[in-house]
Amino acid sequence: QVQLVESGGGLVQAGGSLRLSCAASGSIFSINGMGWYRQAPGKQRELVAAITSGGSTNYEDSVKGRFTMSRDNAKNTMILQMNSLKPEDTAVYYCAVTTDLNDYWGQGTQVTVSS
Repeated sequence: QVQLVESGGGLVQAGGSLRLSCAASGSIFSINGMGWYRQAPGKQRELVAAITSGGSTNYEDSVKGRFTMSRDNAKNTMILQMNSLKPEDTAVYYCAVTTDLNDYWGQGTQVTVSS
């Protein structure tokens, strides 16, 4: 079992920045992939950024150059730094990890970008 706790969402004006954190606990040794997803009202959940088991990071096209995903292994935390935010980035953001047996999700954190 892996537990994920997110923090860092909020309300920001367009052009601003937010930093999301996701703290992992439990069987973290079993994690082989991690990512950030978002779901806007009336839309399907989409992958925003992911770190593969090989260590490479991939981004959804609309966030490339603005969002940076990283991990702090010492704190068992993954981070999504979001810069130059746009109103279309408004969504509930979720962190997620994959193991050989299961996928685990955080509770979600609301990000609202005003124009």
